[in-house]
Amino acid sequence: MTQVNLPKDKIPTIRIAAMPKDTNSAGSIFGGWIMSQIDIAAAIPALERAQGRVATVAVNSMKFHEPVFVGDVVSCYADIIKTGSTSITIKVEVYAERNPAKKEIVKVTEAELTFVALDENRRPRLLPEINE
Repeated sequence: MTQVNLPKDKIPTIRIAAMPKDTNSAGSIFGGWIMSQIDIAAAIPALERAQGRVATVAVNSMKFHEPVFVGDVVSCYADIIKTGSTSITIKVEVYAERNPAKKEIVKVTEAELTFVALDENRRPRLLPEINE
């Protein structure tokens, strides 16, 4: 386990405590629970950029570096890394904060997901222009 620092000057998209109900048969947190948190975190900047409904169309990559344990505070940091005409690719980095008496921070997972902007009929639509 390599201890790291949380990303500086960034706010986590979501934070959540890992609970006993989320464990697998080996006693660590079920990978599907972490995947669910990643999808939720990635959807937030995708929704904001699309200014409306989006759907996950691909999990381009996902790598589990370290296990997550009951009581860990899981922080997901999500950033847009690419946009197309209808699509948005998001990178999510996941960190676990554990052992409050002697805090440890571990990067546990990272992933890239692609979303597509949807219209009222749930069909792909063009992303709106960015007004800066």
